[in-house]
Amino acid sequence: MKDRSKLRGRDVVATSVVGLRSRRGRTVLTALGIAIGIASMVAVVGISSSSKAALLAQLDSLGTNLLQVEAATGGLSIEPLPIDAEPMIRRIDTVQDASAVIDTGFEVRRNAYDDTLVGINALGVTPEFFETLQVTTTAGRPLEEGMRSLPVVVLGEVAAVRLGIHDLEGGPTINVEGHNFAVIGILDALPLNPDLSRKVLIGDEAAVAMLAVAPNPTSVYVRIDPDLVAETRPLLAPTANPGRPAKVKVSRPSDLLEARAEVDQNLQNLLLALGGVALLVGGVGIANVMVISVLERRGEIGLRRALGATRGHIRSQFVLEAALLSGLGGVLGVLLGSGITTVYARRQDWVVDLPPTALLAGVGAALAIGMFAGLYPAAKAARLDPALAVSGGTG
Repeated sequence: MKDRSKLRGRDVVATSVVGLRSRRGRTVLTALGIAIGIASMVAVVGISSSSKAALLAQLDSLGTNLLQVEAATGGLSIEPLPIDAEPMIRRIDTVQDASAVIDTGFEVRRNAYDDTLVGINALGVTPEFFETLQVTTTAGRPLEEGMRSLPVVVLGEVAAVRLGIHDLEGGPTINVEGHNFAVIGILDALPLNPDLSRKVLIGDEAAVAMLAVAPNPTSVYVRIDPDLVAETRPLLAPTANPGRPAKVKVSRPSDLLEARAEVDQNLQNLLLALGGVALLVGGVGIANVMVISVLERRGEIGLRRALGATRGHIRSQFVLEAALLSGLGGVLGVLLGSGITTVYARRQDWVVDLPPTALLAGVGAALAIGMFAGLYPAAKAARLDPALAVSGGTG
């Protein structure tokens, strides 16, 4: 009885590699199609992951336990909070710090002779404002207890730019309702409260005495025990305004950053879908190339079959060729996607975060696409009649 033809695994690999090496230009171009799809997917996951890591680090540093209690909007005017809203809120055991803010409603000018309005409003604040919001100055110093009634101001980062004040050299001043105020500080950026970057901060006593505004706060910033935010939040409105709690709105500035993270996740899903389309196109390219390869190598296939190669051997060879081709594209794609992520993340001053599962999934997806794309060409090659293949027939 004649022994059945056998083909060792390493021989299958060697034969498949020879098939790819003999058509290097086509191999590179086809692998590049897979690489583009994998690179796009790896870059999307890597950039999104790095962005999320940076966002979480920012949330950790700024804290998610800062809440803002403010008069709810409604009707033609905003009813301010009771004058004792801040001390009442401080009585809650879980409250670590609180600071009242008075919106004067007055816009700021560079000087008394400049009628140009730049959209900058003046706020009256207490010295606790800077500690409660954990804000620092990039130039000068914050308001202190002894300055509450003095004509001095601290500018938000954006306000300083709009007013053309970039440092404190020369003792710059600004004008609010005909009153000159000396600038003693410029704030750093406020990621959790970007609106405050467009404000000018005046001592609350100076705002009441010099600008004749009511002492009632329009909002109170509250720093709460991080472990008890959810339990404390419902208590703030009735505590700030016991008679009309419905007129009080409680918000958390960090919710904006968390909402941004959710938007980033949705965008990531969309881009991953686009990367998947590119990967699918690459898979179709592999199938097309392998079909052409089968047609070109009919003589080789017929000769091998005549020498004893089985249909299984032929199928294995062509499936493995497709897998190696896509695997090469997958490795190139992972390297390219990792490089894109690294460059982009460093330019954004983020920590580079490349999930290992994403890298392995990229190569795995490429291999799976390649093997699937190679099934039909492999089956076509295995069905060729040896005699017709050797003679150049189509079979």
